[in-house]
Amino acid sequence: MTPEGMISLVVFLMASSAVLMAVTLVSARRAHLDARLDDLSRRGEDAPDAASVADFARTALPKMGTALVPTDEDERNLLKSRLVHAGFYGRQAMPIFLGVKLLCMVAPAFLGFLAGSVGLIPVQHGVLGGACLGMFGMIGPSFWLDGRKARRQATFRRALPDALDLLVICLEGGLSLPGALRRISGELRMAHPELSAELRIVQREMQLGRPPGEALQQMGSRVDLEEVRSLASVITQSERFGASLVRSLRVHSETLREKRQQYAEELAQKAAVKLLLPTVLFIFPALFVVILGPAAIQISNTFTSAKIK
Repeated sequence: MTPEGMISLVVFLMASSAVLMAVTLVSARRAHLDARLDDLSRRGEDAPDAASVADFARTALPKMGTALVPTDEDERNLLKSRLVHAGFYGRQAMPIFLGVKLLCMVAPAFLGFLAGSVGLIPVQHGVLGGACLGMFGMIGPSFWLDGRKARRQATFRRALPDALDLLVICLEGGLSLPGALRRISGELRMAHPELSAELRIVQREMQLGRPPGEALQQMGSRVDLEEVRSLASVITQSERFGASLVRSLRVHSETLREKRQQYAEELAQKAAVKLLLPTVLFIFPALFVVILGPAAIQISNTFTSAKIK
């Protein structure tokens, strides 16, 4: 092939590749748009099912949970405090939570009985297995609630130093404390939505006439976090004694960052201890099998050949 023919062939292949790539990108983009439209259409079709599930949760679960509401006022207040700490502020939060707990207790035994009635498993085994799962359903929601509270507190603990930095910047820029809280609640809506929601509650309480320190103290009671309570104490003392609020908040922000770093180091130190149990139970036995297995086979073969001789 002549050099001119080779150049023409290379140019043709390059042009064909470019056209093919463009067609592929356009078709992929169109397929993505079609999938997105189908997803939106299906979401609109599934809206009645979602609405029916929400209606069931609003109507049936509170009625089911009413049977488990504690009669003692102290127990009711304790459960209500746990729900508030986990972020459930609704009036029906306690009956709905207890209704879910009752459903988790009763549903496994009922499903086991249905499976036994159909003939998939024996009825006795189905009911017994469902009763055992119902015992886990009795304690599982409480563990889930405590885990949600711990995750929520960790989220606030990570977000508070950033919020204090923004608060200091806003106060140095000339904004008042209510205006600064309103500004940072809007700025943190995407990065830290839970903290933003709590700051909006604080802002509304301040609009109703509650002092900033007292409003933040109520926020500390809702999230059950010592860092928020100390922030409320700093603001209250600054207003009472006339100290510089900006300087106090800057020092408090540095303190919270040090606490966050210490908490991260504590978790890192605990990781080695937590890895010890799975290492001993799962990794070491596998290593022993791999290392000692061939030696055990050879020893067994040696003893077998010695007995034959």
